[in-house]
Amino acid sequence: MKPSRRLPCLLALTAALLAGCQSGSGPGAPLDTTKYTIESTDKFVPVGEEVAAAITCTGLQERILPDGRLEVVANVKNRSAQPLRVLISCVFKDEQAAAIGGEAPPRILDLARNTTEAVTFDSANNLARRYTIQVRARP
Repeated sequence: MKPSRRLPCLLALTAALLAGCQSGSGPGAPLDTTKYTIESTDKFVPVGEEVAAAITCTGLQERILPDGRLEVVANVKNRSAQPLRVLISCVFKDEQAAAIGGEAPPRILDLARNTTEAVTFDSANNLARRYTIQVRARP
């Protein structure tokens, strides 16, 4: 190939490579990820359309404490651009999904805009093996 033809070919190849490296439309809102499986999504229940649109759970961790009680940690995310104050509670259940009682009253959770907060719940006794976390608007 003649030297006079190499330059246009080299420029065309460089332009094609650089076009493949072009980035997207710029920064946007962070993507929500869920670190729990589809079978555990029923463990986190946002109550009401407004809460369901703004609040999500990005992770659930559970473990049995040394005394046999169940501990649950929920990572609760406010996806809205406004700070939110919600009520959050956890109903502990036995192996057959029957409520075991002894639940603490709902807690007030203040979430700044676009933030995630870890909330921990401990069962009152060692019968708990399942649970449901509910989040609702504060009246």
